[in-house]
Amino acid sequence: MTLDIANVSRRYDAVVALDDVSLSVADGAFLALLGPSGCGKTTLLRLIAGFEKVSSGTIVLGGRSVAGPDFHVPPEDRRVAMVFQSYALWPHMSVAENVAFPLSVAGADRAGAARRVAQALEAVGLAGLSARRPEALSGGQRQRVALARALVQDASIILCDEPLANLDIHLRATMLEEFRRLHRETGRTFVYVTHDQAEALALATEVAVLDRGRLSQRAAPETVYNEPANIAVAKFVGEGAIVTATAETAATDGRAAVRLAGRKLLLRAPPGAAPGPAQVLIRPEGVSLGGDIDVRVVATTYKGAFHSVTVELADEQRLSLHLPVAPAPGAILRLSVDDGWIIPATAESPAAGAGR
Repeated sequence: MTLDIANVSRRYDAVVALDDVSLSVADGAFLALLGPSGCGKTTLLRLIAGFEKVSSGTIVLGGRSVAGPDFHVPPEDRRVAMVFQSYALWPHMSVAENVAFPLSVAGADRAGAARRVAQALEAVGLAGLSARRPEALSGGQRQRVALARALVQDASIILCDEPLANLDIHLRATMLEEFRRLHRETGRTFVYVTHDQAEALALATEVAVLDRGRLSQRAAPETVYNEPANIAVAKFVGEGAIVTATAETAATDGRAAVRLAGRKLLLRAPPGAAPGPAQVLIRPEGVSLGGDIDVRVVATTYKGAFHSVTVELADEQRLSLHLPVAPAPGAILRLSVDDGWIIPATAESPAAGAGR
């Protein structure tokens, strides 16, 4: 099922939770809504589900208008299913009864419902646990029950509100693969809310980054990571540093000459990038040892597979890189900046500083 959101805003008295958001989701896509706490992503999900009403704008599901300033289709009539962070399972019901609950509410015949419940439990790997109660399940198993309950419904869009937030790191890795597999096998449209960039980049076919109620960027995961549309996206997605430099040429064939730390670099640039002051995103993988830029080691952090090293340029701006061995604080290294992205200039771009 397709999803079309046009100029949607949601206001709570003087507070604007969503501000003129527009995006379209193709049938069978996996869209991740990504952003920090309070950016509006859960509000947008609840508007799609029908749990809240839009203040302005429209929402269209599969060609059918379901929300606008003067009309509102209730959640049960939208053909959407919801997977909650808290699982939302009935403790007095068995696994099978929890999964079957939406069907019983819809008045489905018992034999047909039992068959669909069995298929859903088989799909999430819980076929042998249908008689258990939620209290006898692990966190990962409870989340699978919630997924099965969503799959059993006649819903073409599955909405997920930070479904892995309550799981430990190992269970999250397992469930990420489960979501990927179910999306691939069912072909349903997924809209997935998360503040975890790793989840969004790993799962989604497209990522929509929200910031302070507005849509900052909507693109493929690779584009959001490699070519953030503004400072907010560059700081939130991925590890790296944002430094001030001077673009000496306009963008040509996707690159521009940039002067940084007294050196001339040829870096990736958006169309229309002009000469002048520029803010450049440099990821750790874009920096290597052995160049002609002198830096001083400020700090190191052991990450297991590598050491994350923060270094300082002569003008006190900082970069980060990954090294197999940690150099001593204060040590002088010689680096090469092999890759970077000139962040598009916007009216709201803040002063440059260290990014995540």
